[in-house]
Amino acid sequence: MAVAIIIVLVFATAMSGAIFKPGPWYETIKKPSWTPPNWVFPVVWTTLYIMIGIAGWLVWREVGVSFAMVLWALQLILNALWSALFFGLRRMDWAFVDSVALWLAVAAFIIVAFPISAWAAVLFVPYLVWATIAAVLNRAVWRLNEETAPATAAG
Repeated sequence: MAVAIIIVLVFATAMSGAIFKPGPWYETIKKPSWTPPNWVFPVVWTTLYIMIGIAGWLVWREVGVSFAMVLWALQLILNALWSALFFGLRRMDWAFVDSVALWLAVAAFIIVAFPISAWAAVLFVPYLVWATIAAVLNRAVWRLNEETAPATAAG
């Protein structure tokens, strides 16, 4: 039953990217020259979602409901929220804050999960690398488009 729940949660998170797609708006905004081509994102995310699911199951199998699983669930929420913020609301600033929080949640999961399941922690390392790249890319895109982006919370 736990495996089914984990699969559903990971799939639901992945669906946020399908609901909030880049679309024409994303094609028109400025992006740094090092932005990966569009085909890279689904390939990377599919691989990462499989690894996220396996890592969650490995930790769940060992300790069930735990702080590690709270972190695992938190990173899923932050992951899903990013697409809604960046592509849905077109709030690059809020999406960047979310990407930093996501990075912290992924890093915390690695640290907390390692004593429980080294494999689970290792499976999250590529996710941390990608979250780093994504956060830096988010910030770069935000910076390049600051004059056309919605006003930030600070004004």
